[in-house]
Amino acid sequence: MSQTANTAIAVIGIDIGKNSFHVVGHDARGAIVLRQKWSRGQVEARLANIPPCLIGMEACVGAHHLSRKLASLGHDARLMPAKYVRPYSKGQKNDFNDAEAIAEAVQRPTMKFVATKTAEQLDLQALHRVRERLVSQRTGIINQIRAFMLERGIAVRQGIGFLRTELPTILATRTDALSPRMLRVIEELAGDWRRLDQRIDGLSGEIEALARQDQACSRLMTVPGIGPIISSAMVAAIGTGDVFSKGRDFGAWLGLVPSRSRPETARSSANLEARQSLPARSIRAGGMVVLVRIKNWERYGLKSWIEAARGGCTTTCWRSRSPTSLPASPGRCWLKGAPSS
Repeated sequence: MSQTANTAIAVIGIDIGKNSFHVVGHDARGAIVLRQKWSRGQVEARLANIPPCLIGMEACVGAHHLSRKLASLGHDARLMPAKYVRPYSKGQKNDFNDAEAIAEAVQRPTMKFVATKTAEQLDLQALHRVRERLVSQRTGIINQIRAFMLERGIAVRQGIGFLRTELPTILATRTDALSPRMLRVIEELAGDWRRLDQRIDGLSGEIEALARQDQACSRLMTVPGIGPIISSAMVAAIGTGDVFSKGRDFGAWLGLVPSRSRPETARSSANLEARQSLPARSIRAGGMVVLVRIKNWERYGLKSWIEAARGGCTTTCWRSRSPTSLPASPGRCWLKGAPSS
């Protein structure tokens, strides 16, 4: 079906592709008045000639860039998670049916939308993703070095710092446990480790500099346990947080849902962390650093709150809790089977 009249279009759904965009437009009554396939170069030119209307897209690669472009043309561009669009799809799955489902979903009053990221947010997010990949590669190299040495009877205490300190001595000793070939392999892995350290340090310094210049990051860094890395990752992911109507929604986005409030009802921590985003994982780690170290409680003004939440639990009881377990209510012991005070 071709376009009948530009003025009749009230809602447009766009299924974004690499080179081709499938577009479906509805009029005010919900009838389809536009059903076309456009190339990437045609999208902006054709939508510039259409009066401002509501445009829906799935939040995917390239969607934020296109959303900013359409907003500059006067359109109300909105992004939605793909999983919220799927229930509106009808018939066989194809690009036109996907675009029609997007046009249907964007009109729902209860639909949850994704805030359009600015170019600065995308740049910051790119730095974090590159850094996360490099950290993962470094972890793999460290584990491989440990495995190679352990196969030959050389065990090093757990922790990256201990391996970093003892590895030069092990390589310089030239014991019979390591053959010349294995020494060469480990030396090359150590060189890769040093190069990754340099790249990670460079990216971390750049991220910290950007975080200290950003007002939103500076506000987040006033929270105990949140530093430049966590605050910048949060701002890159959600901006100012306007997409959340209340704090409970933000907690749910982080993964702090009621089903995790007790150890006996919590889902697998490993599976949860696998689905969590970088900001969510970082906030959990930063929060545990503050909570586990008792000397930090008074420093950050948390002592009175934590003592009330502990409800008389011993320090051993507190520290033996699962990190994923959150208090059901102040004054209650959270360990399964532990007596309440």
